[in-house]
Amino acid sequence: MADRLRLGVIFGGRSREHEVSVNSAGYVIAAASERFDVVPIGVTKSGAWLTPDETQRQLDAPLEPFTKAMDLDDARGILSRPEALGILNEVDAVFPLIHGTFGEDGTLQGLLELAGVPYAGAGVAASAIGMDKGLMKRLLRQAGLDVVDFIVVRSTQYQSERREIIDAIETSIGYPAFVKPANGGSSVGVSKVHSREDVGKAMCTAFQYDRKVLVERAVTAREVECAVLGNDAPQPSPIGEVHYTREFYDYEAKYLDPETQLVIPADISNETVEQIQELAVRGYRALDCAGMGRMDFFLTDEGDIYLDEINTLPGFAPSSMYPMLWQEGGLSYGDLIARLVELGIERHQEQKRGH
Repeated sequence: MADRLRLGVIFGGRSREHEVSVNSAGYVIAAASERFDVVPIGVTKSGAWLTPDETQRQLDAPLEPFTKAMDLDDARGILSRPEALGILNEVDAVFPLIHGTFGEDGTLQGLLELAGVPYAGAGVAASAIGMDKGLMKRLLRQAGLDVVDFIVVRSTQYQSERREIIDAIETSIGYPAFVKPANGGSSVGVSKVHSREDVGKAMCTAFQYDRKVLVERAVTAREVECAVLGNDAPQPSPIGEVHYTREFYDYEAKYLDPETQLVIPADISNETVEQIQELAVRGYRALDCAGMGRMDFFLTDEGDIYLDEINTLPGFAPSSMYPMLWQEGGLSYGDLIARLVELGIERHQEQKRGH
């Protein structure tokens, strides 16, 4: 029998989604171990890489979900642990699981490209654009896809032109509106504003996480999602819908509120399903995604469909939307992980031929 591939699973990281990443990693490592020799690689909140033994000891800690984190007394970053970084020389492929900045935004992908290691998921450019909501929405709009009205505000601009920016929000966006960091995920730093008086606090919150902030019109709509899988011939999944009781789909609703439900398949017509699937693939190709992407849509009562976001590294616990959509499509959790690794290796080999 052929030797099993050594699969590095990199998770944790410096973003506010650290605990979400650690939670996903536990499930991925367990499922992937049935087919691969898994090498767990934890990254602390300071950016230091842990050795596989250090990582495993922290994974084994008996802590509640979304409270477990990778930690190290030495708070320095990636270059302080060359022995851990050198693990990349010993793996055949990597499954990146660092959500948010410094992992999902093309930085980790760039490191893996420099190291010559195949990895699952989107490349450098698609990852970076998918993380920056302002760039992403401009590109989607240029590709002919409908997105809700938005403006981008930089921190220095807001400091010097605060009154003019709030006036622009009222005239071009209106209330209610969402204020969110341009780069980020899991709804961290996101606020819903209902009046001029709410804007200042929401801006301050968002600027804690990014120097660029997106202000976008709030629409009354159902929130539906489609998972896309593949490289040059991407395939869409069945459609799912998010039901929640909080004011909007924030961090609490996504990970901690037991009232939140993922309804799969969504109760929508076959015609609308086909429309959303077509738009999902178009958006995926517009960003030149690879491997995987979860496409989030707004579906209004009037039948309008807006592509809200493309997540190039979606949540990956078995109960997360992306794996659940593919389970509905007939692909088990373990098979999905194996397919994503296979797609990453295929893409790496194609790039080598091109070079």
